[in-house]
Amino acid sequence: MVRESVAFFDDVHRRVDIGLRHQGYLFVTRTAEGARAQGELVAAQRAWGLTDVELLDQVEARRRFPYLAPDIVNARFRQDDGWLEPRTLALELARASGARFKTGVTVTGFLNRGDRVRGVATSDGDIDAETVVIAAGPLSGPLGKLAGLDLPLATVRRQKLILPDVPQVPAKAPMTIDFETGAHWRPSGTGAHALWTAPAPAEPPLDDVPTSASFAFGLLDPASDHALARIVPFWKDIWSSTRLQWWLQAGQYTYTPDRRPLLGPTQIPGLALNTGYSGHGIMGSIGGSRRAVDAITGKLKPADNPFRPDRPMKSRAFDIL
Repeated sequence: MVRESVAFFDDVHRRVDIGLRHQGYLFVTRTAEGARAQGELVAAQRAWGLTDVELLDQVEARRRFPYLAPDIVNARFRQDDGWLEPRTLALELARASGARFKTGVTVTGFLNRGDRVRGVATSDGDIDAETVVIAAGPLSGPLGKLAGLDLPLATVRRQKLILPDVPQVPAKAPMTIDFETGAHWRPSGTGAHALWTAPAPAEPPLDDVPTSASFAFGLLDPASDHALARIVPFWKDIWSSTRLQWWLQAGQYTYTPDRRPLLGPTQIPGLALNTGYSGHGIMGSIGGSRRAVDAITGKLKPADNPFRPDRPMKSRAFDIL
């Protein structure tokens, strides 16, 4: 599913700049246990067909990425990994679709004829549709309840630290991740974006998700147990700089118990889902949406759809950044 999405992004980027950068993902560990786990992950990824994943020892990792701390043990690197600008991608998809979009409109209910959903009621009037798809990210749960569905979704706040001007960050650096803590950063313009996705309690779905300054301090303060400076010392200089400026953004990840999306028709005729990507949203969006459409049209049979909404779910641990 992710491979299909990446191939699509590459194709779009050849025509429209969506900010796609293949600068790689670099996972770095400072412990012997982490080094063993990285070796096992590289072996598994190669078995899955990612033959270009590299396992770098300390010397090679610091030679190629000299900003790394001297006490790292090893690193896992894949050059073809990268990132893009989600807002630019969304606007290009909207433009290319030729569809009409309404913003600032609230869904207030679903239109039913017999036992089938035939559209949605909104604050701006009714909209008829042969099939209605709930694809509202963290707000999918409340929308499902309007239709009588209790979706197995939990919303968790995730924040992003934005630093607009940090000359210490190499513009061509990969996404650099502390394997032990999950704290990570990547270049952005003349600055950087930094994140940390430790397990957090579920919160109610929100339109406007609050931020917390403690999130920024946890990444920037070298005394923190998940400080970016643990594996990249120049973040100590950034922390002590009198020029340091930053702000925060926040949103919510929408998790299912098995950390896999809900794609396809529900038990209510005429109502389908494309949600619950559990942090894999951009990466899985294109392949996932195609599968949702194929399931709705019958091209993908329920028995062949591992993401069907009514599947039995076994809880899984977090497996994303």
